[in-house]
Amino acid sequence: MPNDLPTRKIIHVDMDAFYASVEQLDNPELKGKPVAVGGSSKRGVVSAASYEARKFGVRSAMSSVLAKLNCPELIFVYPRFDRYKEISQKVRAIFYDYTNMVEPLSLDEAYLDVTKNKKGNPSATLIAKEIRERIFKEVGLTASAGISINKFIAKVASDYNKPNGQKTVNPEEVIKFLEELDIRKFFGIGKVTAGKMYQLGIFTGKDLKSKSLEFLSEKFGKSGKYYFYVVRGIHNSEVKSDRIRKSLAAERTFNENLSSEIFMMEKLDHIAQEVSRRLESSRVAGKTVTLKIKYSDFTLQTRSKTLPYFVRDKIIILEQAKLLLYQEKLKNSVRLLGISISNLNTETSKKSTNTKYDKQKSVSVQLKFDF
Repeated sequence: MPNDLPTRKIIHVDMDAFYASVEQLDNPELKGKPVAVGGSSKRGVVSAASYEARKFGVRSAMSSVLAKLNCPELIFVYPRFDRYKEISQKVRAIFYDYTNMVEPLSLDEAYLDVTKNKKGNPSATLIAKEIRERIFKEVGLTASAGISINKFIAKVASDYNKPNGQKTVNPEEVIKFLEELDIRKFFGIGKVTAGKMYQLGIFTGKDLKSKSLEFLSEKFGKSGKYYFYVVRGIHNSEVKSDRIRKSLAAERTFNENLSSEIFMMEKLDHIAQEVSRRLESSRVAGKTVTLKIKYSDFTLQTRSKTLPYFVRDKIIILEQAKLLLYQEKLKNSVRLLGISISNLNTETSKKSTNTKYDKQKSVSVQLKFDF
């Protein structure tokens, strides 16, 4: 175990193919079949895919046309986010039976700090196992989990034995685990960055660890420092149980490109209505209205305006979106429009705590870990 790491027991729980699994749960006829959540039109995009569909190469963010080509038997289901949120809340309630230190990342995943937990159980591994069993028994879905000394390693580990499995990386195993890991498995290293690392001869954690801080900073900017420390098992970000929502948004991709602002206004009316509904449901309001425009050539443009007051009313949101739409001439026909509200009244003036990787202090008392 790295000497400078806080003695924490972190679990990362990740629901398996969450949206698609909910659809299969609610409709037994879909069980065992390739399912994609998303629009089936030629402009549709896959939001989630069942494991049966993934065997054919169907992935989230893939165009519906390509997904159907990969898997002709693919069944498309329109997303029901209210239902996913309802299930997510049931799962989250189980988490809180064990600890209040829960940091949701999305509807289908969360970090839990169980160093001190409500069950008095010293084994994070057993807690994760019990949580997964309860999710299956009480909700009817499977989940995977990663368990280790920090959030980074726990998240990487949760993907190790998917679906419906878990992986524990004990303190003494951290360095070996990271050294043997393919850099594509490192959280924060995407396809483009992985390709760049391959060109530099970096294929595994061990290869990454051999590079100096100066080298990584030169090649990857600020991210280089992050890579330098996480490959050494150093990641001191705490589980934040009071994560604050930064924005709320809604968007629509159109079956046909739109070239007239008049037709766009009709679409914006529906989008503004959805944003307003989500603001009402979350009991928040915001000052900054942002219009998102994706053109037919896939270039993206955003236009924003900050108001002197908080808004959540659809009429005001729509009016601001309209002003932003007519702010300047459109560059091309439009395939997607979105509206987001940020600068919310949930944000506080608390000074954020920035983790300094290079200014860590050794833990003077080493706790006995029972992972």
